[in-house]
Amino acid sequence: MVDRLYLRHSTDKQTNLRQKHHLASYLSAGAPAYEDPATSSRLHPLKRPGFGQLLEEAAVGDVVRLADAARLFRSVKDVLDVRDILRRRGLHLRIASGAWAGMDLTSEDPMTKLFVTMLAGVLEFQRDMISENTRDGVAAARAEGKTLGRPARLSTQQSADIVTAYDGGTAVKALARRYGVDPKVIRRALDSAGARGTPDGLGALLDDVVDDGQDEEATPPVADPAVSVDVPGLAAEHLANVADEEVRQALAAGLTIRRGQGYSVRVTAPVSVHVAMVEHSATVLTQSPAGRKAHRIHSGRVERARS
Repeated sequence: MVDRLYLRHSTDKQTNLRQKHHLASYLSAGAPAYEDPATSSRLHPLKRPGFGQLLEEAAVGDVVRLADAARLFRSVKDVLDVRDILRRRGLHLRIASGAWAGMDLTSEDPMTKLFVTMLAGVLEFQRDMISENTRDGVAAARAEGKTLGRPARLSTQQSADIVTAYDGGTAVKALARRYGVDPKVIRRALDSAGARGTPDGLGALLDDVVDDGQDEEATPPVADPAVSVDVPGLAAEHLANVADEEVRQALAAGLTIRRGQGYSVRVTAPVSVHVAMVEHSATVLTQSPAGRKAHRIHSGRVERARS
């Protein structure tokens, strides 16, 4: 049994000192620590690189330890999702401080289930109160005439020129290179002007299917046939909670195939959805050897299905 410590702070102006104080005895004993620095709690725990690495390296019987619950959880859904994953992998979860200190939150006894439900409700209430206070602050600032949010990446004139160029046949990636921004910035500018005729999200996926280093004006229209791809189980776990509804629905309709101790999910969906799956899972999976292998296998299968 190994104690594995998880630490997270939300911004680059914060530190993990308080968390390390609560976990000092385990750190001094050499327990491995996994960190997600400057990581928002809005990012689902199963998508965070540090926590993903912890899950990859943990073995049955290991104990995941937190300084406090808010380092890992943000909502009822977070609590239930993480608890389910830990239980299925035979791991334990303990929190060093607060009302739940010392309890194994993966235990199946009725009292623990009650406390887990209470914990989830309290955390969600705290987040809702923070959100409400933030909205009140934003409303007050706007009432005083203050400008909020990030500075615009593109000026009004640039956005108008982008729409004109796009209508004239210039591709999204070519425009991104021209203006020195991410293609997502170009797509947002086009969508704000209603310039893209494809359904929301589909144009972005098809724009990214092929990138041979040349401008895409000469690229013929991309077909989007439905194909079947076996998604590695590790990738499927990370994709289960992505914001992309098409990906979630396709995954939910897939067929689970057991292979020894592992599994995959056979998903039949348009090529663009499979491409989106690879993109959504890439960041988390490439943080560990097992994840990189799963990503390589998944990418290869999607590539073969497209050819």
